[in-house]
Amino acid sequence: MSPHILIVDDDEEMRGLLLHLLTQEGFHASAAADGEAMRGALAGGGVDLVVLDRMLPGEDGLSLCRALRRTTALPVIMLTAMGSEADRVAGLDTGADDYLAKPFGARELLARIRAVLRRAGSTAEAVYRFAGWSLDTVQRVLRAPDGVLVDITGGEFELLLAFLRHPHQVLSRDQLLDLARGRVSGPEDRTIDVQVGRLRRKLETDAKNPDLLKTVRGGGYVLAADVQRS
Repeated sequence: MSPHILIVDDDEEMRGLLLHLLTQEGFHASAAADGEAMRGALAGGGVDLVVLDRMLPGEDGLSLCRALRRTTALPVIMLTAMGSEADRVAGLDTGADDYLAKPFGARELLARIRAVLRRAGSTAEAVYRFAGWSLDTVQRVLRAPDGVLVDITGGEFELLLAFLRHPHQVLSRDQLLDLARGRVSGPEDRTIDVQVGRLRRKLETDAKNPDLLKTVRGGGYVLAADVQRS
């Protein structure tokens, strides 16, 4: 069956355009105008990905994404008219798997949807173990060596997963952004640096002198740990 994409946007014209686009591309698509309608659509089951507008009446997209992350690992792509780095990081920190600034092209949205669906499918039933830590990609749960669960945002999850799939390999910022988000960075995009810093504060004993996520001068970052997948 074709993936089911739920569009959540209060703009009736935008909903119609996206429904037409996705249907033409072979997806099963449905739409909701606000959070209440989104919850009703999700209650019916069968949704594979949510395209969620940040600016909504009542509960905004950030609040809705946080609520989704408390109960599900359903992939979310956030649409936003605010394209600053702070806004992008805020969207990722709520648990969004990707974001797309308006206005955007149809081909770019389709590419992002397919990339997120591929990543979601490729992580099925996988648990990665490294340096005593474990990352469950089904439940999106990060567990410390002492067994304590550690909160992890959507952006941090995708970035850590990129490192776990390429241990002991130096990855540039562009490579990490492509692996974690399926896109190329701009010259001022420091999202990866922000996310690496936050991961270090969660994974490292001393974030200023990291043993796991190391900086390679002029190269990028490297996960200096053996990884097992089961």
